[in-house]
Amino acid sequence: MTTLDALREAIPDYAKDLRLNLGSVLAPSGAPGLTDRQIWMVAVATAIASRNAAFARRIEALSREALTEAALAGAKAAAAIMGMNNIYYRFTHLTEDADYRTMPARLRMNVIGSPGIDKADFELISLAVSAVNGCGLCLNAHDAVLKKHGVSREAIQSAVRIAAVIHAVAGVLAYEVAA
Repeated sequence: MTTLDALREAIPDYAKDLRLNLGSVLAPSGAPGLTDRQIWMVAVATAIASRNAAFARRIEALSREALTEAALAGAKAAAAIMGMNNIYYRFTHLTEDADYRTMPARLRMNVIGSPGIDKADFELISLAVSAVNGCGLCLNAHDAVLKKHGVSREAIQSAVRIAAVIHAVAGVLAYEVAA
């Protein structure tokens, strides 16, 4: 069974700051404004977005104490849909041809309207995945929706801090396995 301590011990000494940060951001005291459930939904989704399957499975295993099946499915759904949307909307944002921004996407995104979890939580997870995937347009859109839902800047920052640490740890562990 995976424990957070075992996962942290797998992080090499050259990345000891990540080891410390991983322990911090995955606890309510280190993620101000977020509940334990929100922390783990963000962690699962951003681990999936970080494209290190073994690491993502370990994070998923750790999340099982905090997440219901519906919450876990919602986190996975956010990672999946943002994996598509972030590419498409980053293209429309970065290309010099403004006409692409007015064209219909013609991509199915039904899960956004009915994510199976609280809408604000889904938006928070989507924002964190968008940070990993580097889509500024999506970051701005999700940030605006979160603020309309009354989510604090501190909670939004906490979600992005989790995304940053999860992404960095995923990369380091993938590198170490490839050695």
